Amino acid sequence: MTSERLSTTALIYVALAGVLAAGGAAVAVDGGNLFSTANLVDMLTRTSLTGFLAIGMTLVILCRSLDLSVGYVAALSSLVAATTMDGAPGNVPLGIAAVLLVSGLIGAANGAIVAFGRVNPFIATLGVGLIIKGYLDTEYKGPAGDVPAIFQQFGYTRIAFVPVSTIVMLCLAAAGIWFLRSTRTGHHMYAVGGNIDVARMSGIRTHRTRITAHVLCSMCAGVAGMLLAARFGTGSAEAYTNLYELDAIAATVLGGTLLLGGRGGVAGTVAGVAILAVLDTVFNVMQIDPFAKDVLRGTIIIAAVALYARRQIDRTARRPRFAAAGTGRP
Repeated sequence: MTSERLSTTALIYVALAGVLAAGGAAVAVDGGNLFSTANLVDMLTRTSLTGFLAIGMTLVILCRSLDLSVGYVAALSSLVAATTMDGAPGNVPLGIAAVLLVSGLIGAANGAIVAFGRVNPFIATLGVGLIIKGYLDTEYKGPAGDVPAIFQQFGYTRIAFVPVSTIVMLCLAAAGIWFLRSTRTGHHMYAVGGNIDVARMSGIRTHRTRITAHVLCSMCAGVAGMLLAARFGTGSAEAYTNLYELDAIAATVLGGTLLLGGRGGVAGTVAGVAILAVLDTVFNVMQIDPFAKDVLRGTIIIAAVALYARRQIDRTARRPRFAAAGTGRP
């Protein structure tokens, strides 16, 4: 499993290098420079928000689940952060804790509905997201709260040309890679996604594993909401209209995580996020029509998923089904 996952991860990083080279050449022909400081900052800034959401999405997809509520959770989290901080620097720790608590509880609800209620994850998380949307539309008619200047630095401060938010996202990605590769729960997520019945018979508490994945996914969405609050300086009740969850799913799948679960990882997801960010920056620099931009992005995602599926079929076809003569081994 590990070697196959690493080979897919290596493939997506090769694709990232190719997209950078092709994008740089296209922008150069158009008379620009994709690797100017401004464009690099733009690319890296784009990775952070989608990156937070996609890291969490990777965990639930590995468990053969899904979370369509992350965009709504991010919007709600931005409001929780801004209203709790209320412009006071001393309230920043309380605001962060409140966001992680609220988002974690939403994730626990999602996981419990999926695991114990046996509701399809698509329906369960969409329903929870619509409940949050109803609350936001009813209680908030516009921006609310006030984010203190010290916390706004999370959204705007850079070290050289690298935004602080991107550094935090990469640290979270590193933690996610370590979690999946080095902890028992991480290994259980792969097992549950591979075959939940076999995992259950092996003694894995599958309900607990799926709930954990959903809690972590929603908490990642909470971090994304705090980034939104830091960038806007206030909470945004309408942030869910940007359909962040679709970008997160696209980046996760583009990064090599199978929607059927059991295969993939955060390392590939980071490359998928980067590819989408590079494409968006190239399209903006070259002022490409938004329709053509969406068509190309969709084509790339479909082609990538088709390639991963073909590679998986080829691996399965090459597996020997019978023991070699006189060896007793498959």
